Amino acid sequence: MPLDALRVSMLQQAHIVNAVRETPRTVLLHVALGEPLPFKAGQAVLIGAPAAARRPYSIAVGPTESANARTITLLVGIGDDGTPGPHLPVTAPGTPVVIEGPLGTFVYSPDAAERSILFVAGGSGIAPLRSMLHEALATSPPPAVSVLYSARTPEEFAFDAELSALAQEGRVKYRRTVTREADPSWHGDRGRISRAHLEALVDGPGTLCFVCGPAALVHEVPRMLGEIGIAPARIRVEEWALPRAPAS
Repeated sequence: MPLDALRVSMLQQAHIVNAVRETPRTVLLHVALGEPLPFKAGQAVLIGAPAAARRPYSIAVGPTESANARTITLLVGIGDDGTPGPHLPVTAPGTPVVIEGPLGTFVYSPDAAERSILFVAGGSGIAPLRSMLHEALATSPPPAVSVLYSARTPEEFAFDAELSALAQEGRVKYRRTVTREADPSWHGDRGRISRAHLEALVDGPGTLCFVCGPAALVHEVPRMLGEIGIAPARIRVEEWALPRAPAS
């Protein structure tokens, strides 16, 4: 996400509630806000220690939930030292941070007229899509929602337990594929997201599609969606590389 495409509107003091390991390379950072932060599902914030440079992360919780709790959740990459890097050297509960935002134009606005939505994520690209997913499911009645998610290994699917539970409840369709060699115990799909994956989840040409992940994914998936009849106006894309600390 190029920073020159972002529009920053607010700066505020906040503090970390906790940092919970989500995958081997990420933590969920829960941040208590000092004041309300109105944002749209899919937007991001810049965050950093008070004296440090700030770095961007997508908000991984819906606007309604955030407003009620006055917190935000971020999916944050960590380095070999267990920290996000110099911008957030400490993530202990109570640590003060500075939040700047909201920012970004990759957004979802709930619309009761939408009948079918497909979220396609690669790696950390699931973070803004989770925010959108929560808003979509809160719509009455909710649209038919599908999630297609690729990660390097089975251990690197963030929010996997939540998404699997939603699928078991029949609230979403959820399909995963791993792009690297996986343990024999993995019984899901293997390889990069393909046209066949998309065809299995697209519900006709009216499906609204959101795609977020590495450059290759956000370039290839829209092309394949077009081949199966989704118009460009029904495809929203965001290239997002999760900031991570350098290896120590």
